[in-house]
This record gives sequence, C-alpha cells and structure tokens, in this order.
Amino acid sequence: QVQLVESGGGLVQAGGSLRLSCAASTYTFSTYALGWFRHAPGKEREFVAAIARHSGATYYADSVKGRFTISRDNARNTVYLQMNSLKPEDTADYYCAAATGITNSDSYYYSHRYDYWGQGTQVTVSS
Repeated sequence: QVQLVESGGGLVQAGGSLRLSCAASTYTFSTYALGWFRHAPGKEREFVAAIARHSGATYYADSVKGRFTISRDNARNTVYLQMNSLKPEDTADYYCAAATGITNSDSYYYSHRYDYWGQGTQVTVSS
C-alpha cells in the first residue's frame, strides 16, 4: 500500500505560478510511474501530466503543455508539478497518482491505470 500526500495548492492570480508536491510513503518509489490529474466542479477528472518510472519520459495534456512541468526526486520520494502562466481554467482539485504496471506510453493518460491516489490539493486561479 502506498500513501500519497499532495501539498502546495492555493489561490493565485492569473499568470502566476504554483508548485505542487506529492510525497509517497514507499521504499520502492522509483518503480512507480507517477501522474497528476485534476477535477474541476462540473467537469470530469482529466489527465494533466505523467512521468515514467525508469526513463523519466514525460507526458502532458495539450491544455498544459509548455506551461506545466512534471518532475520526480526518487531520493525524496516526491513528484512535483510546476505550474506557470496559470489560467482561471486551471482551477481544480489536483491529485497525484502512482502506477505499477504501465508499460505502454498510451496508458499514462488513463486514470484507471493508476493504483494509488492522494487526497488532492485545491488550486484556485483568479482572473
């Protein structure tokens, strides 16, 4: 069982930046693919970004490409989401997730491929 705890959310003006962190309670953090998803009121949960477990390859939703950066620090058991040039439409609850069995690059985008989820952190971007 892996516990994931997100932090770093908050209120920011449009154009501003936030860095989300997600700390994992596991000795095998490096073996997990990691992803960030978000859920806005009235919308379905959507993929934001993911990072592979070994290659460090990264994947992004088109809506955040060029503005958000996902990274991982295996020594600290932490995954980050640096969010720049934030827009009001980025307002949502952000969740990190960990996956054990992803081998196909197309799978990173689907929430059902992830095995563990954090409790979420709220991001609000004011216009």
